[in-house]
Amino acid sequence: MQLDDFDFELSESHIALKPHPDRDGSKVLRVHSSGQLEDLIFRDLPRYFNKGDVLVLNNSRVIPAALKGVRYREEYSAHVHVNLHKQISSHEWLAFAKPAKRLKPGDRIRFGEQDHNICMMGMLDATVCQMPDDIPARGGEVLLRFDVAGSMLEDALLQHGEMPLPPYIASKRGADETDKENYQTVYAAHDGSVAAPTAGLHFTDSLLDAFREAGVLVEFVTLHVGAGTFLPVTVDDVSQHKMHAEWGSVGDGCVESITKAKTDGRRVCSVGTTSLRLLESAAREKGILQPWTGETDIFITPGFQFHVVDRLITNFHLPKSTLFMLVAAFSGLDVMQSAYKAAIARDYRFYSYGDACLLEGITK
Repeated sequence: MQLDDFDFELSESHIALKPHPDRDGSKVLRVHSSGQLEDLIFRDLPRYFNKGDVLVLNNSRVIPAALKGVRYREEYSAHVHVNLHKQISSHEWLAFAKPAKRLKPGDRIRFGEQDHNICMMGMLDATVCQMPDDIPARGGEVLLRFDVAGSMLEDALLQHGEMPLPPYIASKRGADETDKENYQTVYAAHDGSVAAPTAGLHFTDSLLDAFREAGVLVEFVTLHVGAGTFLPVTVDDVSQHKMHAEWGSVGDGCVESITKAKTDGRRVCSVGTTSLRLLESAAREKGILQPWTGETDIFITPGFQFHVVDRLITNFHLPKSTLFMLVAAFSGLDVMQSAYKAAIARDYRFYSYGDACLLEGITK
């Protein structure tokens, strides 16, 4: 398929720069497998599930991965911004840098210097390193080796970093204190993501309790979302696109719940494309879901055979993005093009802080 097959027009006025005041107050466009559309409110979703269904959420926690610093090279210095996107070791991270042309191996970067209230002991320093041969170079990408590691690095990021808002928000406004809570799910448990699993942002503790009270099994997986999720597809033939790899894990308990539900004829609903990609990766080898841990670069486009997920809760995605390709694979390209057109006409809010969809998979 061609990249233009996944294009649609969207004005900037439909891009949500802030979340709904109430997490579970966003609108939901329910897209039936027939293409029929239904307008819902997120907090009402439990009534559209049956006892024994399984709801699977990604409990990865977003780290404050956006950093501002000063690059030093001999007597010269320059301001740089970096977004960490993949951890390589206890003290090394791959990062996207702006402007990347100001950086080369051997440069030193000091983060936090712009804050004159921070003492020297509070500084966070890193060295720009040569990219390893086994990591393909991408525009604006650098390898940073920090002077501290492990928990000390985590603490330093909490002190100096900001929430890594998506480019379509960050280009319009800077991150503020409210984003530290808003851009994090209420059930986040494991540090590692540099982009939020945004479908989960709509959930509250009380809403999760409502699902459980309705007899829905709530299970968690972990997939650390990388900033590569925002990288544009640059090839016309989408089959030639290479997905970024992300680390994830599916545990025994989740597998047992899903296996029983499928045996009993119940439905499995993934909250977000990250959870879906992870579940389908875990079932990819034999078509049977098994406990799984590792990196996945699964690329889901129309024609993909889904083995695990029957329903998907997800936000509205960018045109020509791998995420829109995934929902087109799940519910049908024509159905999703029509649904997005209707959502725009009905003034739905798009992207990370926007409204949501409840998608039914293509009837098998």
